[in-house]
Amino acid sequence: MTEQSRVFMVEDDRNFGTVMKAYLEINKFEVTWVKDGLQALKRFKEGHFDICILDVMLPNVDGFTIAREIKEYNQEIPIIFLTAKVMKEDVLEGFSTGADDYITKPFDSEILICKIKAILNRNKRQNKEEVQTEYSIGTATFNHEFRTITLNGEEQKLSPKEADLLLLLCQTQNKVLPRDKALKQVWGETGYFTTRSMDVYITKLRKYLKDVDGVEIINIHGSGYQLRID
Repeated sequence: MTEQSRVFMVEDDRNFGTVMKAYLEINKFEVTWVKDGLQALKRFKEGHFDICILDVMLPNVDGFTIAREIKEYNQEIPIIFLTAKVMKEDVLEGFSTGADDYITKPFDSEILICKIKAILNRNKRQNKEEVQTEYSIGTATFNHEFRTITLNGEEQKLSPKEADLLLLLCQTQNKVLPRDKALKQVWGETGYFTTRSMDVYITKLRKYLKDVDGVEIINIHGSGYQLRID
């Protein structure tokens, strides 16, 4: 964990939020506190964070929706729900959004800090295990960490899903990337609409790479896709 890990907190209770923010800051966390669910995704996109702490019952947009929006934008960010909603159905829905933990109020503050640190340390180890984040695609350079394709000094920014899909293609270059594998790893499911969505993303990636000589993304009928690099 870094000296000042950055926490994105969404909590509408001003008294609880004030205490929570102060407690996190005492424990060496940098906290951005949002009180209205409607502003959450916009504020999240404006900053760089290491972990999210979300309430569920919020004005305008609930915490489950916020979590899904955040995961759509950055699927790697860990999320903890901190909420008074204790029903089994709520807990299951929380984890279905991709949350790392679901903590019900009242809770032990020291245990919360320990859980945050454990999640951040786990993510730090996983990041160290990622051997390669940059790939050469012909004369272009793809950086998965920064979600960029650079060609002839021009940089193209990718969306999170575009970058994750291109990463899988790079990892299996000149081999077949199975369609179901890509759908499960990038979209989390293999339904009709996600399949159509992936086809759109493949088209976008082809457009980004169209000026790179000797590089093409081809359909392998009935199987998936192949990033072919001569």
